[in-house]
Amino acid sequence: MKLIIQIPCYNEAGTLAVALAELPRQVPGFDTVEWLVIDDGSVDDTARVAKAHGVDHVVRHTRNQGLAKTFMTGLDACLRLGADVIVNTDADNQYHAGDIPALVAPVLARQADIVIGARPIEVIEHFSPAKKLLQRLGSWVVRFASRTDVPDAPSGFRAISRAAAQSLVVFNDYTYTLETIIQAGQKNMAITSVPVRVNADLRPSRLVKSIPSYVRRSIVTIVRIFIIYRPFRFFSTIGLLLFGIGFLIGLRFLWKFLIGEGGGHVQSLILAALLLGMGFQTLLIAFVADLLAANRKLLEDVRCRLQADSGGDGAPARNGVARD
Repeated sequence: MKLIIQIPCYNEAGTLAVALAELPRQVPGFDTVEWLVIDDGSVDDTARVAKAHGVDHVVRHTRNQGLAKTFMTGLDACLRLGADVIVNTDADNQYHAGDIPALVAPVLARQADIVIGARPIEVIEHFSPAKKLLQRLGSWVVRFASRTDVPDAPSGFRAISRAAAQSLVVFNDYTYTLETIIQAGQKNMAITSVPVRVNADLRPSRLVKSIPSYVRRSIVTIVRIFIIYRPFRFFSTIGLLLFGIGFLIGLRFLWKFLIGEGGGHVQSLILAALLLGMGFQTLLIAFVADLLAANRKLLEDVRCRLQADSGGDGAPARNGVARD
């Protein structure tokens, strides 16, 4: 059994050495533990620091691609390298590496496909009250959207089985944390959480540049996932709502017309016609989107099978990705 611990990095030369010093080389249940650093187009000495501190594999983007694509590059590289379980952690040493055995235990026991490290949000001193509130709110929304019970959805400390890694596809450019949980829930993967510890804050978060920006981007991510994985429900709900409102307004005009007061309510007739037309067209879009979703599922199944057949073959990197 091989465990690969991957660390997405962007200009992390100042903190990477601290994070690497805490990573284990032996974890119960695994014959081999390897480290992988994904350098997302850093302009500092991130890659050099990684090699100097014993990282087994360094994958480099030729230019900055963002956290979500960096995460997926890491998963692809881990699969090519024959990982049975992948642990994702941060380069700023936010998560306590001593909790990795507890994190991978449900995967080893075949009780979960993905395990999320749940941080003690309420007692983290460098989290502001507003950020703590947003963490709770965001986690609640993700639980509702994914039909899972994940208390700390934004946590990047997670263990992923090989089969789950082969199935995950991140469409968002901003972050992978919310999307992968919602996607896994929609695919009926087994997801669980374990409590983990956190270390002292070494630097401010680069992902949460401002609370309003983070909230806006998170909402967009959740809506996009609903459109991708529940397109018929999403568009049919909107279509039925528009059609229903138009139908009620039309009934109101018809009643006014029958009692001889229709002359002053022509605008209601126009509005009803517009809403009925919009609702009907949106319902048609729901059916088309459902067909596209079926095609996407077939393509994802093909991708998963190809990855399973070519796992660990050492295929060369492509699309602006270099490996050392």
